[in-house]
Parts: sequence; C-alpha cells; structure tokens
Amino acid sequence: MCRNIKRLRQPERQATDEECQAAALQFVRKVTGYQKPSKVNEAAFHTAVADIAAITKNLLDAVQK
Repeated sequence: MCRNIKRLRQPERQATDEECQAAALQFVRKVTGYQKPSKVNEAAFHTAVADIAAITKNLLDAVQK
C-alpha cells in the first residue's frame, strides 16, 4: 500500500524520530488521499500523524533485534 515508506527497522541503527514522523506522514497521506488537508481537517490530520509516529517508535523500540 505505501511503497514510499522505507523500512525503518535496521539492525545497525535505530530509526530516528524524524524518520518515524516522515513514515507516519506518508501513511496518513496515503490513507486519506490528501497531500495537504483542508483547514477543517488539519487538526485531525496532524493528530493522526503524531499518534502514528509515536506508535511506530514504540513498536520499533519493543521489537527484538
């Protein structure tokens, strides 16, 4: 589904917060179909990006290397 999102789990280093944020943004853009949300949807869009980035970081921190 999201071919532009690169794999973040790498044995030699941890993903950065910026990488998790970028992946979350790409995911939300793909799911919603919006490159940039309208003003009415902006808060929901940015909240989803932040939530997904945090969940991604938590997942990567918990996965056994």
